[in-house]
Amino acid sequence: MVRGNNTLISEFHLLGLSDKPELQPLLFGLFLCMYLITVLGNLLMILAVSSDSQLHTPMYFFLLNLSLADICITSTTIPKMLVNIQTQSKAITYAGCITQMYFFLLFGGWDNFLLTVMAYDRYVAICHPLHYMVIMNSWLCGLLVLVSWIISVLNSLLHSLMLLLLTFCADVGIPHFFCEIKQMIQLACSNTFLNDMVMYLATGLLGGCPLAGILYSYSKIVSSILAIPSAQGKYKAFSTCASHLSVVFLFYGAVLGVNFSSGGIHSSQSITITSVMYTVVTPMLNPFIYSLRNKDIKGALKRVLGMAGK
Repeated sequence: MVRGNNTLISEFHLLGLSDKPELQPLLFGLFLCMYLITVLGNLLMILAVSSDSQLHTPMYFFLLNLSLADICITSTTIPKMLVNIQTQSKAITYAGCITQMYFFLLFGGWDNFLLTVMAYDRYVAICHPLHYMVIMNSWLCGLLVLVSWIISVLNSLLHSLMLLLLTFCADVGIPHFFCEIKQMIQLACSNTFLNDMVMYLATGLLGGCPLAGILYSYSKIVSSILAIPSAQGKYKAFSTCASHLSVVFLFYGAVLGVNFSSGGIHSSQSITITSVMYTVVTPMLNPFIYSLRNKDIKGALKRVLGMAGK
């Protein structure tokens, strides 16, 4: 609880995607279906990779972690949204809001770093195929995932602790369906200069550097693919990173769309809707994107579903 203007603040109000009562049942059904598909699809991906020894390779190890991150990031936002719609309440406690923001930043950052690690994995596989298993050994793969996790934990912890220092006024309504850090900082009554600087600096470093790493990896990948003499060889090389590239476009396209949108009342609604892309739609589509043209994943999924059917 925070004291602001002599008023004790114990909760925030998540204004959601729409305040029209007639749309609430539709939103509830839509997001419930999307959440269940996301959890089920990514769980199947995790089971498929874990149960098939042929998939115990660096690429699928990172994919397993990405599926886990996707389940977690969706689970930090959608269940609370569904509960609020069902109970016709927009309230979330102060502690609950800080906690939700912490875990959203944690899993969102982890997702971001995993996409970068996967780009590096594809770079090594295509540009240095003969040394792939030597470079991408189990020790390095585990270290890359661990470092990604640690950086994400420290980043989310920093933002959460700094947010605790702010004072909020009465009747605080967050124009979003979850406690998004930028919206919360804008609603504070106290000076937010330091919070803004840390947020923009962290976004620039932890968002810009991974994106630069992905772009650099793919610039090298494209150069290597163009150097392959046969058309079939080029197609085979490109197909190994097409799924990852599609997910990168979806994720960063939505994130950049949110961060570079102009302020204002009208854009708040568009920002909220755009946020659905990287918080719900992308995690839901990832299992389909990675399994659509991957024979190994398809085979593993069939075996998992076959065992479940017995």
